[in-house]
Amino acid sequence: MNIRTILYIIIVPLTIWSLEGTRFEQLFKKNKYYQIHILYIIVSLALSYLVVNFLMDFFISSQVLK
Repeated sequence: MNIRTILYIIIVPLTIWSLEGTRFEQLFKKNKYYQIHILYIIVSLALSYLVVNFLMDFFISSQVLK
């Protein structure tokens, strides 16, 4: 299994868990549950993408410095 895949498996649930603490419901109109859930998914995937790419770049650059 690829290290990037393992990082995604770890990071995606962490971002979803951390986003549960935010209150996006206040930004939307009442009874817009599907839009809120889609926003959670998109934001969590975007954050996961950024974190995994940062960790991979950090890991690669630290290997180059050795």
